[in-house]
Amino acid sequence: MKKVVTFGEIMVRLSAPDYLKLIQTDRFDVSYAGAEANVAVSLANYGIATEFITCLPHNPIAERCIMDLRGHNVGVVHIQRSGKRIGVLYLETGSNARPSRIYYDREDSSIATVKEGIFNWEKILKGTSWFHWTGITPALSENAANECLKAIRTANKLGVTVSCDINYRDNLWLYGKSVKEVMSELVSGSDIILANEEDCDKVFGIKPQNFDSANTGGQVNQISFISVCQQMMRKFPRCKKMAITLRGAINANHNTWGGILYDGKHLFESSRYDITDIVDRVGGGDSFMAGLIYGLLQYQNDKKALDFATAASCLKHTIKGDFNCVSVSEVECLVNGDTSGRVKR
Repeated sequence: MKKVVTFGEIMVRLSAPDYLKLIQTDRFDVSYAGAEANVAVSLANYGIATEFITCLPHNPIAERCIMDLRGHNVGVVHIQRSGKRIGVLYLETGSNARPSRIYYDREDSSIATVKEGIFNWEKILKGTSWFHWTGITPALSENAANECLKAIRTANKLGVTVSCDINYRDNLWLYGKSVKEVMSELVSGSDIILANEEDCDKVFGIKPQNFDSANTGGQVNQISFISVCQQMMRKFPRCKKMAITLRGAINANHNTWGGILYDGKHLFESSRYDITDIVDRVGGGDSFMAGLIYGLLQYQNDKKALDFATAASCLKHTIKGDFNCVSVSEVECLVNGDTSGRVKR
């Protein structure tokens, strides 16, 4: 059976309901969130065996988090119990011209204070098909970055496919190491790389020509990003496939969405989705990554894998919470053109 392991932080997500700003609300919707956990949950929904690796403290909030992961059929047997706190993510959902905003309270969380050598990566990755990490984890602390590097090197040694989502978060890189220095070493061990239009520029100085992500008017020319893929693959020769998600932001409720996949010779372009009345776009990139992993594991066709990933992430925009709670059949219906939204009985 194919198995995917992901490594990173999971947080309590506290969302202000009904489009309220945080300064207005006196209650929160409570769920859990984290890029790598989001990927694991999506894959588990698709029937893929998954294992999520992290550190959590000994307290009832962490226990509830583990229960939630188990409820989504995500493996938790290698989660280590250490540290004093689980991080918190506060979300206010934007509307029209007012963007959504996320505020983090995750300093000195359990995964950020991870102790060196706490994970037995040889044991964790034995029999695994795929290992996934994101640029959020090494941004949390030097120890977290070192553990991520150990996991990648172990996966390389064992012949496990490694994927990464660059996922640059400027506000997290505070411990003194250069993001380019740290990420270059980590990404060099990755077989599949995902980024958006800003990640490659801000981390590696690689960008498409004549593109402004803040002023797309909803129109994104996919072809213009082939140079980004080519430059990234030259910089990281281990990379076999490079994917880029393309979001055209018209306003907080209306985006266009698509993606490209480049294998070093051929550029595959996804369908483009016009997403109106967005329910929750947080976790959209993670749902794309999970869909791409599923597609590359299950299909012998890169275009089909890309279309599955794009449709899966399109559906995520209709679902509250970070986790993309959709099935393979729901995604395939959208891939096949069923956008009517008719009631299914």
